[in-house]
Amino acid sequence: MRAIHWFRSDLRIGDNTALAAACRRADALAPVFVLDDALLKAHRDAHPRLRFLHACLRDLAAALEAAGSRLIVLRGAPHRCLPALARTCKASLVTWNRDYGPYAKRRDRAVRDALERDGVEVGTYKDRVVFEGGEIRSTQGGTYSAYNHFRRAWWRRFQADAPRPVPASSLPAGIPEAPADALPELPELRGRGPRADVTDVPRAGAAPARERLDAFLGAAAHRYHVDRDRPDVAGTSRLSPYLRFGAISVGECMRAGLALAAAESTAEEGVRTWIDELVWREFYHAILDAYPRVLDGAFRETYDALEWDDDADRLQAWQAGMTGYPIVDAGMRELAATGWMHNRVRMIVASFLTKDLHIDWRTGERWFMRRLVDGDPASNNGGWQWAASTGTDAQPYFRIFNPTSQGERFDPGGEYVRRWVPELEGLPGKAVHRPWTAPLESRAYPAPIVDHPRERAVALARFRAARDGGG
Repeated sequence: MRAIHWFRSDLRIGDNTALAAACRRADALAPVFVLDDALLKAHRDAHPRLRFLHACLRDLAAALEAAGSRLIVLRGAPHRCLPALARTCKASLVTWNRDYGPYAKRRDRAVRDALERDGVEVGTYKDRVVFEGGEIRSTQGGTYSAYNHFRRAWWRRFQADAPRPVPASSLPAGIPEAPADALPELPELRGRGPRADVTDVPRAGAAPARERLDAFLGAAAHRYHVDRDRPDVAGTSRLSPYLRFGAISVGECMRAGLALAAAESTAEEGVRTWIDELVWREFYHAILDAYPRVLDGAFRETYDALEWDDDADRLQAWQAGMTGYPIVDAGMRELAATGWMHNRVRMIVASFLTKDLHIDWRTGERWFMRRLVDGDPASNNGGWQWAASTGTDAQPYFRIFNPTSQGERFDPGGEYVRRWVPELEGLPGKAVHRPWTAPLESRAYPAPIVDHPRERAVALARFRAARDGGG
């Protein structure tokens, strides 16, 4: 049998469910990635993520070549490209791993329909998550809308039915008729001058992903439950870009973590807390799968009536890291420089945009999708709606982060702020979080653009109005 495996968010050879299924059945295989014009158009300004994707594809192509195979890269609409490739290759099977966003599901239905009209068998598999939303159900049979309930059900399912690693299999021979074009450059990345992207994206590919996992498990995992909220220490795994594109599987991450916890009791609490964070990722995929409307509106539909401000100057100050609140500005500058931001700081900057500047969470969500290397629609949407109190979180709307006290609590020595806001490097310790109380040699750093207590009161009033039907 001749088969095609369609790579998507699974850019690795090992522990790849759909690829392994194709390898078991086929005696000739064409691995393919489609540069989807619709997605490229939608994310044309997401240069850090596109650069990382392109580098992951180069790594995957090299790995396939080393295994005696070859990556085919096509550009266009998948529902046209893949049937045409199947006809060229005389393939009778096409496999892929499932995605859960509304566009992905529409696209995949169109590809399946087109292939099946040509008599080609389609095989789709679970790989991006350990458990799909349909596998974690409430007692009423629906999707959990609160993370803690989902997490408890997830762990019960995991303890009863922990998935095993995908058995390794050799790649079949290539298909001679398959096109031989090299990986194309992306015109979207041909920036020039001040518009050129200079984000320092991480090394891409399966080997760097495994190195990062090993480094995390060898050190930070033991104290993850203590350090995970501290942006001033290297306390997190920073695996999110690799999980986003499937350079490593979430199953491999969890198995490696649990093996460490079993071998070293001192790592047990840290590993368990880390896996709980990976379960958040599964929860948000389940929410997007069940409620695709969250990409356009509030999960808690009452808050679609919230009043938002349209203030271009304040938005620009937030984007540039010039709000006068050091922890907020440090996070936004870290994002601009690296395409990544510490999770605690993501919550702080999102709360500040939505509850201090009163700017629509969708504006912040779009900016993050433009700048994040790990930008994923499910997790990004879930995180923004959590911070804006429009989402699934059980906490009520009056959770509003004080950006100053958050900085003092989670960056107590000020090292994180001084790293990313060099204008404040002369301020010692916690004083860096209140620069308006100390004389600064440089006047380049702005005064706070808003008064937090006042804006907190405004936010509370607007949430109450929306909740009570007066928004």
